[in-house]
Parts: sequence; structure tokens; C-alpha cells
Amino acid sequence: MDTYSLMRLFADSWVLLAMFFFFLGVVFWAFRPGSRAVHDDTASIPFRHEDKPAGDRD
Repeated sequence: MDTYSLMRLFADSWVLLAMFFFFLGVVFWAFRPGSRAVHDDTASIPFRHEDKPAGDRD
């Protein structure tokens, strides 16, 4: 078996499975319980300090 066929066999099976579990992990991390406050705080950044620039301690 040449190197290309071996690498393709490995990529078609195990790497695809690893990428699928990585995707599930990222989705779970984004929608994990308790992260709503962090996401809401991050989403409101553009709307802070409409009348003046943000300071260093905000």
C-alpha cells in the first residue's frame, strides 16, 4: 500500500470521526449552561458608551 492510499484511508475514517467530535465539542461549548451572561455581555459591547469613548476601566 502506497503512502497516499494509507493517508487517504486514515483521513476518511479516523480524522473524519475526530473532526465530528471536535464539532460537537465546539457546539456544546457555545451552548453550555451558564454561558448566556457571557454571550449577552459580549453582544452588548457595540452599544456601550454611545456619547463618549470607553475608558480603560470599563
